[in-house]
Amino acid sequence: MGDRMDLTGFKAFDFSEGWPYFSMTKNGITFSKAVTVKLGCPEYTRLLINPETRQVVLQVAESDEPQAVRFYRQKKDVYSVRWNSRDLVSTFERLMGTTFENHGFRVDGELIDDHTMLFDLNAAVENETPRFAKKSGKKRNSMV
Repeated sequence: MGDRMDLTGFKAFDFSEGWPYFSMTKNGITFSKAVTVKLGCPEYTRLLINPETRQVVLQVAESDEPQAVRFYRQKKDVYSVRWNSRDLVSTFERLMGTTFENHGFRVDGELIDDHTMLFDLNAAVENETPRFAKKSGKKRNSMV
């Protein structure tokens, strides 16, 4: 087959990680599996909020750092993380200028370095979750 290409420096792409994002609903803030995995499954993080630029940073932290909060707890096949703090939800409602009563938002993340993920609330996408969506009146898979 001839000479093989030198693959030094190449790394296999991991399709299982997915795209990093977090979602905001009235029930809490949920970070996707990809956020957890791309940050290295950290046990503690700090959530930094810049209200002027409406940007949020999730930063890997040590347990003894100021404002460090428990993030990932290893569970079988569960990598997403949810924070249910009502104060945190209210803070994000104020930042978004709305309540999450009938809808939520999704914000994509950008890995800045191995310990830092940036989220821009200005690019948040509003979404109606299925439990909020109005019924269309169509019956699915009905047998007549």
